[in-house]
Amino acid sequence: MALTPEVKAELAAVPVTKPACRKAEVAALLRFAGSLHIAGGKIMVEVDLDTGAAARRLRTAIADLFGLTCEFVVVTPTGLRRTTRYVVRLIRDGDSLARQTGLIDSHGRPVRGMPAAVVGGGLDVATAVWRGAFLAHGSLTEPGRSMSMEVTCPGSEAALALVGAARRLDVSAKAREVRGVDRVVIRDGDAIATMLTRLGAHETLLKWEERRMRREIKASANRLANFDDANLRRSARAAVAAGARVERALEILGEDVPDHLRTAGLLRLEHKQASLEELGQLHEPPLTKDAVAGRIRRLLATADKRALDEGIPGTEASLTPDMLEDD
Repeated sequence: MALTPEVKAELAAVPVTKPACRKAEVAALLRFAGSLHIAGGKIMVEVDLDTGAAARRLRTAIADLFGLTCEFVVVTPTGLRRTTRYVVRLIRDGDSLARQTGLIDSHGRPVRGMPAAVVGGGLDVATAVWRGAFLAHGSLTEPGRSMSMEVTCPGSEAALALVGAARRLDVSAKAREVRGVDRVVIRDGDAIATMLTRLGAHETLLKWEERRMRREIKASANRLANFDDANLRRSARAAVAAGARVERALEILGEDVPDHLRTAGLLRLEHKQASLEELGQLHEPPLTKDAVAGRIRRLLATADKRALDEGIPGTEASLTPDMLEDD
């Protein structure tokens, strides 16, 4: 979660000049972090944010767009709250702000999703909605197996609206309910990078991509190391098993072993960890690995045939469970 404060700080400084986009961002901030209260028969709007930059940005936008002055309250950590919270509150004209930003409809009833003008807006409006939603309740986890860009939503309708906005931005996002809380999640690394670019978090994107690349390189190195270790274990196990079978083959055949097969078998016994290619180099004269492998196969086959004819255990009888174990 280390990147969440950084991306929020960067998003809170992104310049937006188009009124429609600023209104969409305000609507998203109010929808995803705001609440309505009735005080003295009037509607009060209160927005609870975790960064002072986002709260100041919201307060300035409300003043510029609607000509309304909001209270700005800093709530210090207490026993229940471990972090500082920043509250933007509008008591007077709260109903006017709620109606103009789509929190309530023309009949004064709360709207559960996002305003129609926002839902049907263009790409710049969709971008503004996501920026506001992320500033309100977003998080960005470190790149890795569980990486995600996530926004906690006030309800399923708002979540679906946010998924639709992401779709218009060519980003795949999914709405899901986790322990009774609606969330919109982007898990694909490329999709997260696209969304950060769209929102204007370019500095954070560079840091995120750098960490993502480091993790991928480290993961690849670990996979290769594990692969090499497994191959070495299998090769060593196969060499030990081959040595055990060769030793049994020489016992079965006794003096009846052809000299060229005996020489190959003795090389296998004397150099149990060596590869077939190395055994070929040790032979006089040198042999190819295929030639060594062929002679050892003929030695084992000859011994197994003799064992079958005589009704005695063959070469595989010398193998232990450890030699047969597979990774």
